[in-house]
Amino acid sequence: MEDPTALQHEEQSRTIVGKHERLPPTPPGSDDSASTTSLQSDDVQIPLPPATSIPSQVLDQDRKTPDAHVPRDPRLIRLTGVHPFNVEAPLSALFNEGFLTSPELFYVRNHGAVPKVREADIPDWEFSIEGLVERPMTLSIRQLIAEYEQITCPITLVCAGNRRKEQNQVRKSKGFSWGAAGVSTALFTGVAIADLIRKARPQKKARFVCMEGADKLPNGFYGTSVKLNWVMDPNKGMMLAHKMNGETLRPDHGKPLRAVIPGQIGGRSVKWLKKLILTAEPSDNWYHIYDNRVLPTVISPEESANNPKWWTDDRYAIYDLSTNSATAYPAHEEQLSLVGGPEYYVTKGYAYGGGGRRITRVELSLDKGTSWRLANIEYPEDKYRDSEQYLFGGRLDMSWRDSCFCWCFWSLSLPVSDLANSTDILVRAMDESMNIQPRDMYWSVLGMMNNPWFRVTISREGDFLRFEHPTQPAMIPGGWMERVKKAGGNLANGYWGEKLGPEGTEETVPEIAKEVSMKKDGLSRSITTDELRKHDSEHDPWFVINNEVYSGTSFMKDHPGGAQSIISAAGLDTTDEFMAIHSETAKAMMSGYHIGTLDAAAQKTLSEPEVHPANATSEPEPTFLRSRVWTTAPLHSKQIISSDTRIFTFRLAHEAQTVGLPIGQHLMIRLRDPVTREAIIRSYTPLSDPQKTGYLDVLVKVYFDTTTAKGGRMSQALDALPIGHGVDFKGPIGKFEYLGQGLCSISGVEKRVRKFVMICAGSGVTPIFQVFRAVMSDKSDQTTCTVLNGNRLFEDILCKEDLDALAQENEDRANVLYTLTKAPEGWEGLRGRINGELVEKHCTRDEATLIMICGPESLEKALHISLLSQGWTDDQILFF
Repeated sequence: MEDPTALQHEEQSRTIVGKHERLPPTPPGSDDSASTTSLQSDDVQIPLPPATSIPSQVLDQDRKTPDAHVPRDPRLIRLTGVHPFNVEAPLSALFNEGFLTSPELFYVRNHGAVPKVREADIPDWEFSIEGLVERPMTLSIRQLIAEYEQITCPITLVCAGNRRKEQNQVRKSKGFSWGAAGVSTALFTGVAIADLIRKARPQKKARFVCMEGADKLPNGFYGTSVKLNWVMDPNKGMMLAHKMNGETLRPDHGKPLRAVIPGQIGGRSVKWLKKLILTAEPSDNWYHIYDNRVLPTVISPEESANNPKWWTDDRYAIYDLSTNSATAYPAHEEQLSLVGGPEYYVTKGYAYGGGGRRITRVELSLDKGTSWRLANIEYPEDKYRDSEQYLFGGRLDMSWRDSCFCWCFWSLSLPVSDLANSTDILVRAMDESMNIQPRDMYWSVLGMMNNPWFRVTISREGDFLRFEHPTQPAMIPGGWMERVKKAGGNLANGYWGEKLGPEGTEETVPEIAKEVSMKKDGLSRSITTDELRKHDSEHDPWFVINNEVYSGTSFMKDHPGGAQSIISAAGLDTTDEFMAIHSETAKAMMSGYHIGTLDAAAQKTLSEPEVHPANATSEPEPTFLRSRVWTTAPLHSKQIISSDTRIFTFRLAHEAQTVGLPIGQHLMIRLRDPVTREAIIRSYTPLSDPQKTGYLDVLVKVYFDTTTAKGGRMSQALDALPIGHGVDFKGPIGKFEYLGQGLCSISGVEKRVRKFVMICAGSGVTPIFQVFRAVMSDKSDQTTCTVLNGNRLFEDILCKEDLDALAQENEDRANVLYTLTKAPEGWEGLRGRINGELVEKHCTRDEATLIMICGPESLEKALHISLLSQGWTDDQILFF
């Protein structure tokens, strides 16, 4: 039996159709050559989808990922490496397809793996409507199609990160670098969500519709919410779609069912939909709270990470899209001849509004905003308003609707002589509420909703004009912002990094540092994959950096990180690890170990590093760390120890899993730079006991930026991480291992000691503490330990309670001494810096003593000289 409310709504729709009046006239029309194939009905032509070619092959990049079942178009630009899949099309290719976008070029934003759904299972895919409703329901797609009216609408979806790379060029945000093609349009077919909600009969206190997908992520299933009154407003057009451009949804676009929320950011259009939940409050889903927000521009990444109130304040949640536009032509690096060329050039691009608001004007300036020229606007969406028919199994639900859900195209013919006399083309758009793109950028932590004027620069090069867009997406080099930044320009100075002053004023450009060569001069040997694979073990290990092959055999014994570091990299591409960790001095040494260059086939084989998610395997693994692949674990909690010290706790794959780190060794932590995607890698020794299960604790001292110096990249990046963010780990590494009962292994050679002298400063206490705890926890171990722990202030002493407790329980074997350079009144410990004199006073030299040192490089160098002068030998001194 049909719901009477739904019948009433349908009757209202017919009435609105009858009373429909045309929208106000648009600015002058422009060339229609870019429009798509049209369908003529009742003298009305409507755009149809462009020709499509469904990808049939899984790309090589995806074969080792959880998305190995998803064929994809190779033209798409990957923004986050191999996985998860986040892509946009080249801007010109997207624009050239016209008003509607083919599924293969439609942008994709995935937070994790794509759920696998077989064609045969689509009709029985179920989703629920629950929460504050009188009649909870579970429906299959079969029922959704058979029992509810099907509608078809053209809708533009836009990622909230569209144009984010421009923000990342100014200051690093927490998001990856979208270009200007994070926008696409399709004909979606499905059911109005309002029809379903009415059937379920919402309770009076229901205010929000929460949506949840089937994509399982580190912090649960992806979910978000929108207001119930928006869902019930027919002008908002919110729907559940099972078709896109007349075909079943493809895997990356939500197969078999997704929400489509017109006029709002793409993050509200949940894919692989499984639940609609009516609630009194906005969604408490992790991804609703910690994603898709524009925090105040004064909030730094550190402040946002340390103070959760910024994320839970719903005022900063973003829903409606902001007014935006971009230039497609002239394209980036396009050249225009001034000799024998046309007198006029037609500039073209797109614009869109938010919340169903219509773009009413687009303006261009050739004199930095002093004067503006009105562009022509084409609204292909309007053609659907004049047609009443069924398309792809659904009624075209547009003829009565005033709201605008799609992008429009602008164009303007400009005299080439005007372009030749200008240095840039500026574009801005305005909607019917007079919301206009701002001149300047509003930077925020997540880098979302970026919509300043779109600027294309013009350079005269002989008889040609060359055009540059602001950026290129992902890690693709190019764009005037990158060029200006490299030249020392301040992109946030209000003049696009240019120095505007008296005529003739020149801007000082700092000299760019020269790169250190790591290749052997004159070497032209080509190395195949087979040759490399023969050297993937501890016997003559080879490793790869930037496609160059190096032999680690002759340096294994003396490598500061121990032979295991080289063995673990044998046969692998270790570019990220090497470039992130090693100094210019170390890089300069590499030419001596250079043996050749990978051939093209080998480069392709090694092009994508393998990442092993901590929860990806079906068989529970007893230990977490892998020496040859990165393993991912989410941040579980962060404990603030002091103003600059934190304990980060990461959740392992299962409760019984241990980290798998031998006593005295350390691991590598990797994060990605949000702008360049360059790896930030540092070595740490965990604070937690190696036998602890389920979790991993890492003590980190955060080195913040100051007015005079940059702080620590890794420590600040860790401090800015939101809870639930994944972090990569690899290990174990290190040349030292404590085997127990005084037996040590140093670079694979066993050595027995009777006493440890453990010297540390600041956060260098962690490897010392690991060994000290192992010795003291074994009551049968007769090894003695003297710890010299140096710090500046009393509050800088880390692990003091744990060190003291172990020392008190083992007074006959342990002596822990603290020294401070700025000791408070009443301090009963030592005063001053750790030096050779202090070591000599408290430690007796003998053959069965091993000195272990972990601290700043300056401390280690000074102590090394002092200890050697006292008669200690290098084989008695160990640097972590």
